[in-house]
This record gives sequence, C-alpha cells and structure tokens, in this order.
Amino acid sequence: MTATAQPLVSIVTPVYNGAAYLDECIESVLRQSYQNWEYIILNNNSGDSTLEIAERHQSKDSRIRVHSNSSLLPIIANHNKAFGLISRESKYCKVVSADDWIFPECVERLVRLAEDNPSVGIVGAYQLSGGNEWCVRNTGLPYARTVVPGVEMGRAQLLGNLKVLGNPTSVLYRADLVRGTDRFFPNATAEADTSACLEQLKMSDFGFVHQVLSYERTDNIRTTTSSLATNAYLRAAISDCQAYGEWYLTREECEFRIRNLLDEYYAYLARKTFKWPGNEFWRYHAQKLRELDFPLSRVKLFVSVASQLLDLVVIFNSNGSWPRSKR
Repeated sequence: MTATAQPLVSIVTPVYNGAAYLDECIESVLRQSYQNWEYIILNNNSGDSTLEIAERHQSKDSRIRVHSNSSLLPIIANHNKAFGLISRESKYCKVVSADDWIFPECVERLVRLAEDNPSVGIVGAYQLSGGNEWCVRNTGLPYARTVVPGVEMGRAQLLGNLKVLGNPTSVLYRADLVRGTDRFFPNATAEADTSACLEQLKMSDFGFVHQVLSYERTDNIRTTTSSLATNAYLRAAISDCQAYGEWYLTREECEFRIRNLLDEYYAYLARKTFKWPGNEFWRYHAQKLRELDFPLSRVKLFVSVASQLLDLVVIFNSNGSWPRSKR
C-alpha cells in the first residue's frame, strides 16, 4: 500500500522538559515503515531545550507540527489538549511519550490489524519496559486471540485477570473515538490511560498484535508527588470499578472486587505502619480514601496491622528468623 493510499495516522507527543530523550523519540517516528502520518508535538511550557529540539525537526519534515503552551498544564490536561490538535482527516491516533520510542513496524502493524477488524477501537501490543532491568509488559492474552470483545476485555481488566490496557505508547486508537470527546483521558490520575480504554471499550472491541512494538523507559519516570503517592494503582483500580463496574460486572462482582482492593490497600498501609511514616503520610492517604468515598477506618487498619504481625510471628516460628521488610 502506498503512502497516499494509507489512512492518515495522527501521532502525538505531549512533552514537558523532555530534552534528554526527545530526539530519540522523534527519530523513532521518522523511521516508521508506515509513512502517512502527521506528528503533533505539544510542548508544555518546558524550561529546557524541548521546544528547540522539536522545532529543529519540524523545519526538516512538514509532517511535524509543533505547538507550545504559554503556561504549564497538568499532565493529563496536556494530553487531552494534544488530542484536540489532531487532523479531522486522521483515521487513527496514537501517543508516543517523550521518554519512549516505537519500533519501525509499530504503526504499520497496529493499523493493519485495525483495518482488518472494523469493530476494533483500540489496538495494543507488547511493550519492552525498563532501564537497568528489562521486562515485556502487556502479556497474558492467548497468542491465538487478536480480537477480543470490549465487554470481555473490560471485565478482565476490572477483575484484575489481565493487564494489557493503558500504556499509551503501546496502543493505537480510532481517531473517531478521540474526537468524540474533549476529555479522552477522563480523570486526572496517573492511570487515566486505563480509564480511557475502559470508557471506549463500552462501544468497541480490543485488538492485539503479538509483537513487541514499543519501548518504555522507566529509569527516568518523573514523579510529580513524593513517595506518599505510592500505591496509585490500587486507588485507580477502585475508582475504575466505581466508574465502569456497571458496564462490565455484576453488582456482586463489583462489590467483591472493591472489597478485595481495599483489603490490599489496608495491607499496604499496615506494612508502612511499621516504618513510622509520619503524619503527612496518613493525611495524604486519608484524603485519597475520602475521595473514593471510603474514609480511613482505624478499626480496619488495626485489624490489618494485627494480621501482618501474626504473619510475621508465623514466619519467624517456621524459619527462626524475621523476613526482610517489604517496600
């Protein structure tokens, strides 16, 4: 298929102070075997040479369009703004995060599966992830399955049976889904990419290419909050059950899943208790639990601490030594 016959793909990179790896990110887009794309780079009022790097590439390739915010936006708001800049003619849209890059066949393989399966609204693939250590993410879907009904995929995600959604650099979206809302990422959490997939799978199916097509750098992840913000996944999982459980789960399944996630959350808090984390830690997590409509329960925390202590005693009696502390 020639470039002119290929459907247009909008590739977006929302970026803040991404100078260290932006060249590598952009070059990975330029090396795509698929050629009919536009590339939108949205500079979020960076203080480093991000804008200079982006504009240098723009001057060499007319398919690259650089935009810049006059003031700093929250990360999710910046992503949503970037999606609002895609062409009306584009059929597909994908993110390439500024710290990441995509393999040369990435766009071609993702588009091919979507073109062969019109019911598919989101296409994913394996992703290489790491810095000093490496792993392959988005595993677990049987190799023979390349198209999964949206409801089935949503159920598997909410129940914790499969984790292949999210990871923006690894997925492709139908542009109509992106243009259908001014807030594609529906909340401001670090897991908003998963929430977006759950929102869109209510009306479309999920496709998957069983090939590593992108790389996610993890040794340079910018943490916008301190270590207080750890355990964000559990909070996001509870929130997603509250927001999307009625679409994918029975009431009983949803309530049972939320109870299990809360048990995990309190187990995490109990482990932290032994390290005397301080008042700021407790204020932070009390606030986050209130936001989920589950105020911090001292009774539940006490029970979880007691359970942790009992586990330690059992382990000591079995091994004759205390286990190493969990982080």
